[in-house]
Amino acid sequence: MACLNKFHNDLHLGHLDFEPTTLIVGTFDPEWPEGSAGEWFYGRAANNYFWHVLPRLYGEASLINATSDEWKQFCHDKKIAITDLISAIEDADPADPEHNKILASLSDKAIVFNFDDFVYVNIVQILKSRPSIKNVYLTRGITEAFWKHLWNPVTQYCNLNGLHERILLNPSDSALYQHEAYNTEYPDDAIPLLEDYLLMRWKQEWHF
Repeated sequence: MACLNKFHNDLHLGHLDFEPTTLIVGTFDPEWPEGSAGEWFYGRAANNYFWHVLPRLYGEASLINATSDEWKQFCHDKKIAITDLISAIEDADPADPEHNKILASLSDKAIVFNFDDFVYVNIVQILKSRPSIKNVYLTRGITEAFWKHLWNPVTQYCNLNGLHERILLNPSDSALYQHEAYNTEYPDDAIPLLEDYLLMRWKQEWHF
């Protein structure tokens, strides 16, 4: 039995009632085990700062403790669509405790190394079907071959069609290393909070 993306109904933007100008792309939110993902994209407030950083890019207050309806309304108001690169993992077995442990970890690396049969979201096709989108962001690095293979066609399409495409620093605790390295290199301009460091880095890539 496949593990679907918890938000598979939203991945292809079919339910949007507005024309998005910005597309933010994540990796995978597992449908199981229960409680492993948030109520909507990037909703794991315990270790993910997405909803703290994104509103502040627009000069608004953090939505880190908001509801999914409030997140969706923010995206509606700012014409932002969100999707993921993976819609399902076909060779994941809910009866396998190890598979449940891997998926509950929410580790992209663990998913790539332990599963082989993926169903992908065609990001290029989304961009073709939604010409209003002019800005495209991925919220993780693409140093590994797996992610490069998925993202390179998006980069090529954006370059050919004049779209603003950037890689954003992962808005989770995985950015701690970069945060600490920055503070070590620039002690006079140290940024105490990780979420503020993420905001600075995102501002460097955002389309404003």
